[in-house]
Amino acid sequence: MGPSGSGKSTLLHLVGLLDRPDRGSVRLGGVATEHLAEEERAALRRRHIGFIFQAFHLIGRLSALENVELPLLLAGVAPAERRRRAAAVLERVGLADRLDHRPAELSGGQQQRVAIARAVVTEPDLLLADEPTGNLDRAGGREVVDLLEALNRGGITLILVTHDLELGERAPRRIRMVDGAVAEDVRG
Repeated sequence: MGPSGSGKSTLLHLVGLLDRPDRGSVRLGGVATEHLAEEERAALRRRHIGFIFQAFHLIGRLSALENVELPLLLAGVAPAERRRRAAAVLERVGLADRLDHRPAELSGGQQQRVAIARAVVTEPDLLLADEPTGNLDRAGGREVVDLLEALNRGGITLILVTHDLELGERAPRRIRMVDGAVAEDVRG
């Protein structure tokens, strides 16, 4: 948590291996990542990290099912297995009846649930969520938060960036950032 420009998204990009640190080390599963080649970093992201963005980043011409299949396609999973896994995850997020709908045919909350399904279909260890409720109404936001908390209880490590104080209070650990630095780290 922290004000705009405090470094929250930058920290998420560092943890997600999208950016390299100027100094220090980012370790994922005990592996120092800052000196890895981009292909090695991409392989770690594919195997271990799921991303959820505020703007959803769904591909408009693809159905919900096809959007969720995409990471599996990039990972080389066979077509029948991709469909089976994507459909199962969409069912898990409550969208079994929306498999063939394109993003424009879905509500904001449904689009975010498709984005969450896409992020977890590869069964990552770490889920990074950048303002996942920022573009949603309160009801849609509550649905998404409940889903993220259920995934966390299921064993996925969740790092969530938010401006929402109420949402932040629900977290078992809160890190407040100011001017690119950790200003406070509270557990419980």
